[in-house]
Amino acid sequence: MTATATRVLVLNSGSSSVKYQLLDMHLGTRLAVGLVERIGEESSRLAHTPLATGGAKRETEGAIADHEAALKAVAAELAADGLGLDSPELAAIGHRVVHGGLKFTEPTVIDDAVLKEIERLVPVAPLHNPANITGIRTARALRPDLPQVAVFDTAFHTTMPEYAARYAIDVETADAHRIRRYGFHGTSHAYVSRKTAALLGKDPSEVNVIVLHLGNGASASAVAGGRCVDTSMGLTPLEGLVMGTRSGDIDPAVTFHLKRVAGMSEDDVDVLLNKKSGLIGLCGDNDMREIRRRIDEGDERARLAFDIYIHRLKKYIGAYSAVLGRVDAVAFTAGVGENAAPVREAAVAGLEEMGLAVDASLNAVRSDEPRLISPEYARVAVAVVPTDEELEIAQQAYALVSA
Repeated sequence: MTATATRVLVLNSGSSSVKYQLLDMHLGTRLAVGLVERIGEESSRLAHTPLATGGAKRETEGAIADHEAALKAVAAELAADGLGLDSPELAAIGHRVVHGGLKFTEPTVIDDAVLKEIERLVPVAPLHNPANITGIRTARALRPDLPQVAVFDTAFHTTMPEYAARYAIDVETADAHRIRRYGFHGTSHAYVSRKTAALLGKDPSEVNVIVLHLGNGASASAVAGGRCVDTSMGLTPLEGLVMGTRSGDIDPAVTFHLKRVAGMSEDDVDVLLNKKSGLIGLCGDNDMREIRRRIDEGDERARLAFDIYIHRLKKYIGAYSAVLGRVDAVAFTAGVGENAAPVREAAVAGLEEMGLAVDASLNAVRSDEPRLISPEYARVAVAVVPTDEELEIAQQAYALVSA
C-alpha cells in the first residue's frame, strides 16, 4: 500500500442489491455513496451521490443482470467523478460478510482459503453469505491486485462466554452441525458501544452498555468493558427481539405444531417466521411511523403490535441488566432506535427502580449526533447513538491493510 492510498470502498452485497460507500480514511470524509437494487430484474435501479464534488444524486434505471454487472456499473459511476477503482489512492475494498462462524474473529484479508471457509458457512447463513461471496468474487476480478477485506457481522460476538453462546442441546449434535449462538449486527454493536463510552467521557473498557439496534432487523447486546458477553440473535438472525417481519423468540415446538396441524412444509414455516411475522404479522405494517399513526387513530391491532414489541424490549433490558450486574448506559440505534421517540420512551417506562428514565424534551429532539436523553438524576444514562456500519467496516479494513 502506498502512502497516498487512503481510500476504502465498502461493499454490502445483498441477494438483489449492493450498497456501497467510498471513504477517505485520512480526511475522515465520505467521497461517494450509492445503492444498486433489484439486481436481475428489468427494473434495476442505481442511485449514486458524489459527495466529494458536491454533485446531485444521479439515478439510472434499466436491467442489471447480475452482481458483476452491478459492480461494473458502480465502478463506472465512481470513474465519472474521478474516483475510479483504478485509482492509486484506493487502499482496499471492505466487504460486509454476515456469518464468520467461530473461525473469523477479526477483519481478514480474503484469499482463496478464506473464501472457501466463508462458503462452508453458507448452510448457517443461506440468505446472506451467498450474496456476500458473489460481491467478493466480482470485486476480486475487477481489482485482483487490491486487498479485499472481509469484516464479519458475527466477529464482535465471538467474545461471548460458552455458557451464553451454547444452546442446551446434545453437545455432539451441536458441534457436528455448528449449532450455537453467533449473533449479528456486530459492526453496529461494536461502533455504538464505543461511541456511547465516548459520550460518557470514558474508555470503552470502563463502561457496561446495553445496545439496542432497532431497525427492520433488531438485536440487543450486553457489552461489558468493550466486549460482548451476550446478544439476542442466535444461530440465525431470527432469534431475539420482535422485528419488522421476523418473530424473534418463539417456542421451537411451534414449528412442529404447524407442520402437524396446519400441514405446513419446512419452507412454509421458514417464510412465516422470517417474512410474515413480527410487526407485519401482528398488524400488517412493519413501518413504525405507520404503526404510530394508526395507534393515534385508535387502531387496537396496531396498539397490540406496539405493546408486544415494547414488552420484548423491556425483557431484554432487564435480562441484560442482570447479566452485566452494573449498567452504565442503554444506547438506542438504527432506524427505529434513532428516530422513534415513542419507542425509546415506552421501552424504559416503569424501569425507574433500575435507574432508567427519559427526559421528554431531550427525547423529542431529532439529531444526527450522539446524545443523552436521560435526566441528570438518572443512575443509568440513556443515549441515542446513530450507527455507522460502513465507517466501522472501512476503519477495520484500513487498519488491517495499513498494518
